[in-house]
Amino acid sequence: MSRIESVLSSPSARAVGPTVLRVALGAVFLAHAGAKAFIFTFAGTEQFFEAHGFPGWTAWPVFLAELLGGLALVAGFRTRLVALGLVPVMLGAFKPHLANGWMFTNSGGGWEYVAFLLLALVAQALLGSGAFAIDGARARQAAPSGRAAGAVA
Repeated sequence: MSRIESVLSSPSARAVGPTVLRVALGAVFLAHAGAKAFIFTFAGTEQFFEAHGFPGWTAWPVFLAELLGGLALVAGFRTRLVALGLVPVMLGAFKPHLANGWMFTNSGGGWEYVAFLLLALVAQALLGSGAFAIDGARARQAAPSGRAAGAVA
């Protein structure tokens, strides 16, 4: 095994992978919530939803899911549950993009990016929060005294 492989397969490095994914996913969902609020506006987002067959009011729960879910992911709070909770949002995001083909660079945006985010959320739910997460701090507090928590939440 090379030195690089040895470093990358260390327990501390393995804990960082889920952390990187978690923070990146959180940032993406925060950016999408911000776009709905500040770029497209709520009225524009409602119109977009209606144009694709969703009731306009559903823009609000999607916005809140992206905002609160993004914050929770960045902080590492209930990571597995939050990642799974965002899956329906991404399933709904397929509808406006399916007819546009695979590539996100296609006119109207294809569904490759939506599929990637969906699979990344599933991976995050399977991996857990990684290092530097509220989940890990909560697990350490819940561990019996004199014994460290054995797994990263």
